[in-house]
Amino acid sequence: MGIEKISSPHSPHVARVRALLGSRGKKERAGSKEFVLEGRSALIAALNPQTSLAPKLEKIYLTETGADLLADIPLTKSGIKIYTVSDAVMKQMADTETPQGILGICSFRENTLHRLTHQDGNSPMKLAFFWEMQDPGNCGTVIRAADAAGFDGIMFSTNSVDIYSPKAVRATAGSLWNIPVIQDVSLEEILDKAESFSLNAFDSHAKHSFDQVVVPDDKGIVLIFGNEARGLPSNIPSEMRVQIPMRGHTESMNVASAAAIAMYHFGRIA
Repeated sequence: MGIEKISSPHSPHVARVRALLGSRGKKERAGSKEFVLEGRSALIAALNPQTSLAPKLEKIYLTETGADLLADIPLTKSGIKIYTVSDAVMKQMADTETPQGILGICSFRENTLHRLTHQDGNSPMKLAFFWEMQDPGNCGTVIRAADAAGFDGIMFSTNSVDIYSPKAVRATAGSLWNIPVIQDVSLEEILDKAESFSLNAFDSHAKHSFDQVVVPDDKGIVLIFGNEARGLPSNIPSEMRVQIPMRGHTESMNVASAAAIAMYHFGRIA
C-alpha cells in the first residue's frame, strides 16, 4: 500500500484527529467508534493485538523522526494506510507537548460482558471490575496492571472515565491491545455472576483479608473496586467485601495501587 504525504495543517486528516482529541472528543469518539493513539509502544502493540476484542488500527501518521523510530517495523506490509507529515503538521495533530512523531487512528466496537465471558469456552476467568472510576491515569494504570497480572479481562461501569481518552490510552502503555477491556458494564451484571464467579469487593473497612479468599477450582473470579472518592456502592453485600491489610498509618490507598496488589495476588493463586 502506498504512502501519502500531508503537508498542510488545514488537511481534513488534521481536523479529524483534532476532533477526536478536542473538548468534544468523548462525544466524537463514542459516535464514530474511533480514537487516537500516540507513540511507538502503543503503535507496535496495535500492530500486534493479543486479543480478538482489541481495537483495530486503521491509519498511521509519521514524521521523518517517527519513521526512523519504527525503522525496524515492516509497516508497509501491515496493509494499513500510512501518511507522512511534517513536524508542524504533527504538532497540530498530537495531544502531547513533545510528540514522538508517531500517531494512529483506531476503531473499536462496543464489547460486552457476555462476549468476554464466552470467548474462551468454559474455563474459569480472572476479571476485574471498576465502579465509576474517574481518573484517566488510574484507568490506564489498572489496564496495564491487569495485563501484567495475567488477567483475562477488565471492566468499567457506566459513569466511568472514557477508556479511549488520550491520557487513558497513553497510561496503558500498549496494554489496551493485550487484554479485553469492556465499558458500560452495570454492577447488577456483575452481581448476577455470583453463581459462576467468586466476587470480591475491596473495602478498607471489611472484616476479612483478601488473602484469605479461597476460590473453588470450577469458579472464575471478579475483583471489584470502587470510585476514587466514594468507594464501593452500598448495595454490595458485606460477605463479598474484603480488605488489603495495611501495616502503616494510612486509612486507605489509591485504587490503582490496591488493584495492582490484588490482581498480582489472585493472578498467582487463582
